[in-house]
Amino acid sequence: MKTNAVIENILERRSIRAFEERPIPHEDLEAIVTCGQWAPSAMNRQEWTFVVVENAEKVQRLAAVMGAALGNDSYTMYRPAAAVIVAHTKGAMFGREDDGCAMQTMFLAAHSLGVGSVWINQLQGICDEPAVRAELTALGVPEDAEVHGICALGYPAAPGKVHERTSQVVWA
Repeated sequence: MKTNAVIENILERRSIRAFEERPIPHEDLEAIVTCGQWAPSAMNRQEWTFVVVENAEKVQRLAAVMGAALGNDSYTMYRPAAAVIVAHTKGAMFGREDDGCAMQTMFLAAHSLGVGSVWINQLQGICDEPAVRAELTALGVPEDAEVHGICALGYPAAPGKVHERTSQVVWA
């Protein structure tokens, strides 16, 4: 298979579920979020709101209210150093798809900078639980927004697991 630096970055990226307790430089977070802003969006609407949470304690406050809403008091989002919440107006056409593109772009940007990432999707369906909404609002997520994903970020404490590729490719 033909390869280059971009393809290698895609093939080497793994979901990280154990993070070191050290902050990510602001300039690295800025680059990661900027890449998310440049992701494709349906009809080039660019309707995302990216909320960057650089404080690990604030991330854990959000994780705690999410865990309570999910009935899992030990929920931590894997204790990332930072998180980027990707929000879209409730019911927006193609919002979920646009958010997925932004998330993937941020994962790849993070990996290229030596920062690990994992998709946190547990907010789907619980954004309007009162305690969750209060925490999201406090962080700057618009009241009329829903969250399809959080890009949890940190330096890997352990390598991500390599999984065999099982999808099928059909050449027509």
